[in-house]
Amino acid sequence: MKQSRFSGLLFYSMVFLLASCAGSESEKKTSTDSTTVDSSTAVVTPKITTITTPQNMMVAKHKVSNYAKFKAAYDAHDSARLANGIHSYVIGRGLQDSNMILVAEEVDDMAKAKAFGKDPGLKKAMQKGGVTGTLTFAFVTMTFQDIALVASDIRSKTTFTVKDWGAWQKAFEEGKQERLDNGIAVRAFGHDADDDKKVILVTVLLDTAKAYAYYKSDMLKKRRAAGGVIGEPERFLYRVVL
Repeated sequence: MKQSRFSGLLFYSMVFLLASCAGSESEKKTSTDSTTVDSSTAVVTPKITTITTPQNMMVAKHKVSNYAKFKAAYDAHDSARLANGIHSYVIGRGLQDSNMILVAEEVDDMAKAKAFGKDPGLKKAMQKGGVTGTLTFAFVTMTFQDIALVASDIRSKTTFTVKDWGAWQKAFEEGKQERLDNGIAVRAFGHDADDDKKVILVTVLLDTAKAYAYYKSDMLKKRRAAGGVIGEPERFLYRVVL
């Protein structure tokens, strides 16, 4: 009987000891886990949306008789573009004339892209799609792109000549806050593939009223002068549709 009672006491003592150890370990683990996931001490790495690796591109602007007809012909020619290392990137329609089309494509090999631009098959395909006038392309190297999502689909493509690429870029980047204050944000900029004095700039209009006023302002004239811009820039406003 005593032996039985002793065995019972021993059993319950072991159970109590194990339970106490388990509880202690649980408390340690909970304490450690809560420290690990504490949002007040967590470090969040911001998502990078800017690209500064140079990207060769092929850009065309032309008029079409009918957008739907043009788009069908453009899509049908996609395999030929891919075979030449050309990838669809953006299609835009003019704000003032929706049949004025801008097409921007990423290029793997600039030499192949230039040869493709002279291909009679491309000219024939574009004529089939209702492209009117002379089909011409600009071959550019984009040195900066911002791919962050924005609410506005209105863009401005501006082309102009500068005295010196480096001096222009420095002056342009110094004007970032001024542009933002006037409803304009940069999407991309670069230069002609063969001449870095011929600049191409793509911006998004976040506030059209402010942006239009800024285009006519003395502030912008001074900014251009500081960047060594020669002559009057050529601007094309469009809405991104693809």
